[in-house]
Amino acid sequence: MAIVSAAPEGASGASIKAWTLPALFTVAFLGVTAGVQMSDRGLQAILLGPIQTSFGVSDATIGALQGLAGVLVGAALAVPVARLADRFSRKLVLLGLIVAWTALMIVSAIAPDFPLFFVGRAASGVTEFAMIPIVYSMIPDLAPERHRVAANLTFAALMAAGASAGFYYGGAIVDAAVATIPLSVEPWRKAMLLLSAGGVPLFLLGLLTVDPPRHIVAADVETGGSLALFLRERWQAVGLFVGVAGSLMIAVQALNPLIALALQRRFGADMGVIGHALGIVTLVTSIGCLPVAGWLDRVLRRRFGFAARPMIMGAGAVGAIPCAILLAVAGDVDRALIWVAAFLFLTCTANALVPTMLQDLTPASLRARSFAIWSFVVSVFCAIGPLIAGALSDQVLEGALLSAIAVTAVPALVLSALCAARSVGRD
Repeated sequence: MAIVSAAPEGASGASIKAWTLPALFTVAFLGVTAGVQMSDRGLQAILLGPIQTSFGVSDATIGALQGLAGVLVGAALAVPVARLADRFSRKLVLLGLIVAWTALMIVSAIAPDFPLFFVGRAASGVTEFAMIPIVYSMIPDLAPERHRVAANLTFAALMAAGASAGFYYGGAIVDAAVATIPLSVEPWRKAMLLLSAGGVPLFLLGLLTVDPPRHIVAADVETGGSLALFLRERWQAVGLFVGVAGSLMIAVQALNPLIALALQRRFGADMGVIGHALGIVTLVTSIGCLPVAGWLDRVLRRRFGFAARPMIMGAGAVGAIPCAILLAVAGDVDRALIWVAAFLFLTCTANALVPTMLQDLTPASLRARSFAIWSFVVSVFCAIGPLIAGALSDQVLEGALLSAIAVTAVPALVLSALCAARSVGRD
């Protein structure tokens, strides 16, 4: 794919020869921290029913919460935060994000009305989406080049484990919060307060991490540290890449944040049971896809070079199309969960190598901003998914949220596959 072929393979982080214990600890800490922060999204998805009841809002509003507040606003405001990380200490910026996330979780938990809750969740999204680009900018400066892909995938696995934990342990978190927090508020509020307490040990552990120096390579000199020049030189490849990944994310986000509510509504399943099942599905698919993606990349690149990565993305999108269709017509919750698992596995495999592709392309001095801008552009598509699905459920399909998810996902997957095919043809 042209977006990665422009940079010499192995350029980023080439001066790192071997792991150090502080570097290993820092990468592990970054993965755990991102996982804890992302777990609030899984927990929120499980709590959508009670939250919707508390505030009396529609499916379309819930879709906006999961799309605009959960993704778009957070990713947009993460760009200036990433600029700070490119200019100053990345460690200090990360510690500030941990403090902000903790405070905003508390604001969300005690919000008396939906507008303040929406603002709290949107601001919390800033801390989560700002952290991920900064981490991916640090990994090439922490990991030896031969282990960089493994470090990226390990970070992704830890982050995925956290996101799935929000689903899997959602019911347990609610029960524990009700038992330990003596406040006269709804259980979902107590659950968010309990999760926010995780920010304290994370901050203390973060003080022990290292702040690696940036390793400047030839690409930094060529662009002169100018993001505008970099984008002008790569605009065609970047645009095509965003078409592949963005369309794929419309489909993924049409399903991921709304599937718990959709299954509860279609099959009348218990919130705890659905959360437990989705936790397992999310964990197995998001982590299980990583070695598969790594293996496919190694095997296919021997024959197809950089075209292998858009091929993997396109194949994942094509394979997910029948899964979305069969999900819409599933006769029981067990069959629906099977198709959810297949859908997530294929789309996660399609996305697994994206961070490595961007690291190969971007200079060290622009890396955090490049990742943040990429996250924002893709997040525009992410916001579209739940917005369209929620609006279709409200306005067209009379509350059939599961069908609305499928109707939204299938055209997006087709478009992603077509863009991937065009990308392969450019190589």
